[in-house]
Amino acid sequence: MSTTTAFAPMTAHDADVLLTAARRAAEAAGVTVSVTVLDGGGHLMAFRRDDRAVLISGETSTRKAYTALQLNTPTADLVDAVQPGGLFHTLPTALDRPLLFIAGGVPVHRDGRLIGAVGVGGGAPEQDHAFAVAAVQALD
Repeated sequence: MSTTTAFAPMTAHDADVLLTAARRAAEAAGVTVSVTVLDGGGHLMAFRRDDRAVLISGETSTRKAYTALQLNTPTADLVDAVQPGGLFHTLPTALDRPLLFIAGGVPVHRDGRLIGAVGVGGGAPEQDHAFAVAAVQALD
């Protein structure tokens, strides 16, 4: 008898749902953004930059998703941890692949397991966070 519990990893359909929901939330708020969706291994599943989104938003959305995935925590919850004296103060410069501790990255779970992350860049940090949360809620 097997004690291993199967779970469904992120699919291309899941990535499309996340990307579409984040973009719709941003569009409803009148904000142009970039959205990045990574699977549980950190591989790119979906990416889209609105025509008028600032160019750097592509990089920030990807780094936010990567940070949320690696630390399994919304980036909005990590901002204080990288301030001087914070638990992760040196972490932003300690790794080869840069993390980004700005709100807008949210991990994605299924059945209690981490299956990926979504990152949004282009709006104010609080807006990006709200758009990423809306994406994850659309997947649930």
